[in-house]
Amino acid sequence: MSHETRSIARRIARWLAILAVSWLALSCLMVLVLRFVPPWTSATMMERRVEATFSGEKDFHLRYRWVPWSAVTPQVPLAMVAAEDQKFPFHHGFDVDAIQDALDAADEGKRLRGASTISQQVSKNLFLWNGRSFVRKGLEAWFTVLIEALWPKQRILEVYMNIAELGDGVYGVGAASDTLLHASPAQLSPTQAARLAAVLPNPKKLRVDAPSAYVQRRTAWILQQMAHLGGTDYVTRRPAPRPR
Repeated sequence: MSHETRSIARRIARWLAILAVSWLALSCLMVLVLRFVPPWTSATMMERRVEATFSGEKDFHLRYRWVPWSAVTPQVPLAMVAAEDQKFPFHHGFDVDAIQDALDAADEGKRLRGASTISQQVSKNLFLWNGRSFVRKGLEAWFTVLIEALWPKQRILEVYMNIAELGDGVYGVGAASDTLLHASPAQLSPTQAARLAAVLPNPKKLRVDAPSAYVQRRTAWILQQMAHLGGTDYVTRRPAPRPR
């Protein structure tokens, strides 16, 4: 290899290293800023806007209204934890047991089921595109680590309940309360909170304002889990570690 070729290779390697370090620093800064500043949008909202534009959905209207933690009944975050991630107060972003169970089920020929925690869902919804590529999963893991390191658990839940899709084009508890339940987020009943959480698996088909039999059954199950977890203290203060 000639001296000139080695020189070019070193310059390319140096620029790649600079780009990598700059991206890491920028991602850390973004996550740190969003610990204190409400996100004005999210990657999933932007993706949905683009989808509606290119598919010609002329009547589409995206609804999103940020509501701070203090203005939402704690029944809402409790319902979301009960429905989506009951180990949320205890893990550091990844539910290792759930991941192993999903892999074991896949090895037995069963359909690979999701094992995403609320922290991972915030990472994906806030920063990333939909998909199953290794690159996207790697970025999801990186942002999950940052979120868990730089945000308190309450902030993670606050962002999650504000950016989760709860109806077609309806994002967050503020917009869902206004549009689908016609009530204040601070005054939602446990049943209403559970119904919001019940549609999270597929908010484009499952409806808060016209609950199907499945949504009603899932709402009842979530209410049972909310009681089993001990009520709103489960999300308003960090509980003691569970005995192993």
